[in-house]
Amino acid sequence: MPHGVGCSSSALKAGFAKLISVLVVLYFVWVLWMCDTLVALGNSTEDGSVVFGKNSDRAPNEAQVLRYFPHAEHPEGAVVRCTYIDVPQVHETYEVVLSSPYWIWGAEMGVNEHGVAIGNEAVWSKEPYRKTGLLGMDLLRLALERADSARKALQVIVEMIEKYGQGGSANRDFELLYHNSFIIADTREAWVLETADRFWVAEKVRDVRSISNGYTIRDRWDLASPGLVEHAVEMGWCESRKDFDFARCYGDAQMDAITMCSERLARSTELLKENKGNITVELMMSFLRDHGGEGWDPWSQTTATICMHASPSVVSNTAGSYVGHLMAEEQVHWFSPSSPCLSLYIPVFMGGVGVPEEAGKGEGVFSADSPWWIHEKFVRTVHMKGYSRLAGLVKAELDVLQKKFLEDAYSAREKCFGLPADERRRLLREATERCFKTAYKKYEEWGRRVSEEVAGKPPEKYYEYWSLQNYAANISIQPL
Repeated sequence: MPHGVGCSSSALKAGFAKLISVLVVLYFVWVLWMCDTLVALGNSTEDGSVVFGKNSDRAPNEAQVLRYFPHAEHPEGAVVRCTYIDVPQVHETYEVVLSSPYWIWGAEMGVNEHGVAIGNEAVWSKEPYRKTGLLGMDLLRLALERADSARKALQVIVEMIEKYGQGGSANRDFELLYHNSFIIADTREAWVLETADRFWVAEKVRDVRSISNGYTIRDRWDLASPGLVEHAVEMGWCESRKDFDFARCYGDAQMDAITMCSERLARSTELLKENKGNITVELMMSFLRDHGGEGWDPWSQTTATICMHASPSVVSNTAGSYVGHLMAEEQVHWFSPSSPCLSLYIPVFMGGVGVPEEAGKGEGVFSADSPWWIHEKFVRTVHMKGYSRLAGLVKAELDVLQKKFLEDAYSAREKCFGLPADERRRLLREATERCFKTAYKKYEEWGRRVSEEVAGKPPEKYYEYWSLQNYAANISIQPL
């Protein structure tokens, strides 16, 4: 059984929600799973620090929660239960903040006390998939808890893959097996790591880089697993090192098309390269809020975008977003729930500051005490009543508030230098909690505002899709 975090309020309701989710996937044309991870090194940012970003795209009714685990020591012989298997625990684990699907032990993205940030992506290869093992999200958390640099985190992941294998379903409602790629960054450097079962290849980032659910490393790399090329030759995927191309040899071209990864990769790469040398935290936030240009609407979308909104043709939804400002000292980390285009990024700090307890609440159905679900209900109200018109009612205020949050967080950061540890933690915790409370008060206010607006009914198939999702999540939204 998977390692769960909490339990559903009703087994019957949970079972029904699962059935609805499976039926939705079977009935509608679907594209799943999709995520995007981006990084800009100091030679490409405005202030010379590393800026990291990721959107996590998941099933619409799967809450993604924010978790905090402090620095800890463990007894000899201890084991850690990951999502599906146990692995030996190490003596010391580092402080981490994780953005996780509520039922998964690991995380889609996270950061540790040393400024190591990781985002993972689902990728599909020609290698066999395992029914059990370590999820990519488990590998991510294990690396953050055990590594004080990006290079060491990479080593943790590949050693775990080689020893235990990657495997197990990454979906709570039906079996979904895949392999994983990662961007691993710290305050100085970043790596792209791409895996196919126990085979792997890694490239050191030179300036800017992104990944999007497909293999990107081709015939040039910096590190690789033993036998990588030889195995491809044995399988008939290439003739020798001369014509070896990792993405072509190991990748599943059909799944690349299904996940629309090439379009999203092209867009994220375009945004990074166009702004190279001027990239900031605010700019990275705008990349993660991107819909590919003007005139986009979830009712009529035909392709995947970096900020993903589920629809009958794209059954994947951005469930959480993260921007890491990986400065040499006192990094600032920014997390938002659900769709970042309608979200406020909240500042989070390391060094014992923690995260608001409420940020860890949320499961597979709506709950009024879950910040994630409060925000998600607001977003769905905008969807059902007309995104292109109603999003504009709140975006101006959202932009103003986001600037205030940025000013508040960096002001608190500047003031904390030289303070005693307790005072520092108090100052930074107050900044986090102030922004957190303001944001969720606004989500409730905006939700009431847009629910009172008169709007037309969405296209029939779109309406059916979201009506089923909302029914399964115990949410009532009237589009008219």
